Amino acid sequence: MRILAIHAHPDDESSKGAATMARYVAEGHRVLVVTCTGGERGDVLNPACDTPYVRENIAAVRKEEMAQAAAELGIEHMWLGYVDSGLPEGDPRPPLPQGCFALADTDEVVRKIVAIMRDFQPEVIITYDENGGYPHPDHLKVHEVSMAAWEVAGDPAYHPELGTAFEPKKLYYTHGFIRKRMEIFHNVALAAGEPSPYTELLQRWGDDRADIMQRVTTQVDAHEYFEHRDRALRAHATQIDPSGFFVATPVAVQQQYWPTEEFELACSRVTTQLPECDLFAGLS
Repeated sequence: MRILAIHAHPDDESSKGAATMARYVAEGHRVLVVTCTGGERGDVLNPACDTPYVRENIAAVRKEEMAQAAAELGIEHMWLGYVDSGLPEGDPRPPLPQGCFALADTDEVVRKIVAIMRDFQPEVIITYDENGGYPHPDHLKVHEVSMAAWEVAGDPAYHPELGTAFEPKKLYYTHGFIRKRMEIFHNVALAAGEPSPYTELLQRWGDDRADIMQRVTTQVDAHEYFEHRDRALRAHATQIDPSGFFVATPVAVQQQYWPTEEFELACSRVTTQLPECDLFAGLS
């Protein structure tokens, strides 16, 4: 079977459901990741990579990182070709830059994604929830265009020149940042007498994410592929600080205390029983 995962930036595919994608590829399914932007306006978050060369060539560097991550996970990959919008900061926030993805014509983007859906014919779509996972303008745009494409890809009257109508069967939101998971890893580190890399993050989040687990419908056991996920994350060297929380918890601890990745079944055209442990549940 086939999964289409729609992401905003290179590295999003590795921090959101990557082990699940690697598992399904290993089991003989096809996974296509579409990255909507090149991540050109992303900050260099790893001090070891913060060099004049990297800053001047960030677009090319991030393409190389994405290729390495895709190879590690075994996924197929496409660039949608838009420019990163950046994350506006300040009060008031500055306007988005002209020509960026968040300001792109929505109908144009939807047509591109529909063309991919009709060509690849995925049974399952993975995207972001209505908050974008977090409210980055590119993530919010991904949600908007993904939902619109889900609705019209199977309509023969919608731009027939884009290919034969095809109707995906299930659409999931990926929930990669579960507060309860972070709290467990935080407490494990403290119990071992080690500093926790999650302290600042948990304080910053407050209770904002406490209810995310209530939305989760589907937990996929992907513990055997956590090593692939962590290597894919590290491939995005400009974005992943080795001392940060993304790769701070040893894989063995992750496997013991939280062996799953979490998704929310947002739309389904097939009958399935919740909770699920398989994104293909209900599909023949």
